[in-house]
Amino acid sequence: MEWFEQAQAAEQRQDWDAAIALVSAHAECYSTDPSRHDSHLWHMELLARAERLSELTERALTDVHARRRLNASLHERGMEAALRNHAEDGDSGALYALVRLLCETSRTEEAHRAVQDLGPDDQYAHQIVARFRSPLRGAR
Repeated sequence: MEWFEQAQAAEQRQDWDAAIALVSAHAECYSTDPSRHDSHLWHMELLARAERLSELTERALTDVHARRRLNASLHERGMEAALRNHAEDGDSGALYALVRLLCETSRTEEAHRAVQDLGPDDQYAHQIVARFRSPLRGAR
């Protein structure tokens, strides 16, 4: 059995330690080898699914893929305070996830205030809020 088949089997049985060990041994961020880069993305996904948010947070300091997956995980878990902290530290992806979370939970005005406080010049953050404020939002 190939390593990736072993990793898939470990993932299916939620043996996160085994899956992460197998995948991380073949992972390389921004590798010229597409399979190594795909393994890197898979590694970040496994960390999230294993709820290893502290490891993702540490990696997010230098790894854009870890940062994106961390922000998605925080959004999925409704971890507003953590997203706000990351946004305050200048992470625009965290700001976008925070704004979406606030809007999705019917707190559009709070989302608008967050944009004003954390990214007043960030046009994309303003667009997210505007999409949720639009009366045509549900009509598409």
